[in-house]
Amino acid sequence: MKLRVYIDTSVVGGYFDEEFEDDTKKFFNRIFKKEFIVYFSEVSEAELALAPKKVQDLKLKIPKECYRYLDLDDESKLLAQSYINEKILGTGSYDDAYHIAIATVNRLDVLVSWNFKHIVNFDKIKLFNSINLKLGYPLIEIHSPLELIDYENND
Repeated sequence: MKLRVYIDTSVVGGYFDEEFEDDTKKFFNRIFKKEFIVYFSEVSEAELALAPKKVQDLKLKIPKECYRYLDLDDESKLLAQSYINEKILGTGSYDDAYHIAIATVNRLDVLVSWNFKHIVNFDKIKLFNSINLKLGYPLIEIHSPLELIDYENND
C-alpha cells in the first residue's frame, strides 16, 4: 500500500528554492514515480494561488492517479482551533494549524513540510499529538522531505 502523504505549500515551493531544491527534487522524483498518494487541501490551493506560476505548474505534474484533494471541513477547523487555543501556534498561523488538522482528521500517514518553525518542530509535534490523543485522534507523523528521500537510488 502506498504511503498517504499530505504536502504543505512549502514543499512545492521548495522545488525552486536554492536551499531546499536538491532534496525537494529527490522527494518529487518519488512522487513522479507514483510511490505516494499525495494530498492537497483547499488551504494548499489557496496558498498556491498566490505562488509564482512555476510553483503552481509543478503541482500539475503530479500523476493524476496519485493526487487527492481534501476540503477544510468543520472537524478540521475545530482541531486547528484547539492547536491555537492551546497556544501551540499563534493566531497568525491558522493555515499551518489547518494543514496539520486536515492531515490528522483524515488519518493520513505523514505530513511533509519544510516549515521548521511551526510544523516540523520536535517540541510542537509532541504538543500537536498530545492534543490529537486527548481529542481521540491518532498521532500524526510530521517530517521534512529529507526523511522521505529514497537514498538507495541517490548515491
